[in-house]
Amino acid sequence: MSLFDNIRKDIESYGISLENFMILELLYSKGPHPVQKISEKLSIPSGSITYVVDKLEKKGLVERQSNPEDRRASNVVLTEEGKALFDEIFPQHVATISRNLSFISKDEKEQLIGLMKRIGIGAQDLQ
Repeated sequence: MSLFDNIRKDIESYGISLENFMILELLYSKGPHPVQKISEKLSIPSGSITYVVDKLEKKGLVERQSNPEDRRASNVVLTEEGKALFDEIFPQHVATISRNLSFISKDEKEQLIGLMKRIGIGAQDLQ
């Protein structure tokens, strides 16, 4: 589908994999998360998520901090470098999505949002 190809190409243009982008965007918009929650929310297998977070940590984009609510777990948080990177690329990414949706009206966009929410809720119930 052209829309998804355009969005994927936009993400790749920042030198970031789709998985890395999804993790950084989650942390950027929703704040610190335990590794297990990131795995669940983004449907990244638990065997892979540690590797992916390790690579982001080596790049200096995230770090692990102890979780004040659960001493056995740690939260993954954006570093200042990770936040600065996302401050730069996220507005560009939003602009790309907006350009790709510029062909439909405001009412159609609202309909699409409603449908996507219903699909997301339905898909969650399947799990």
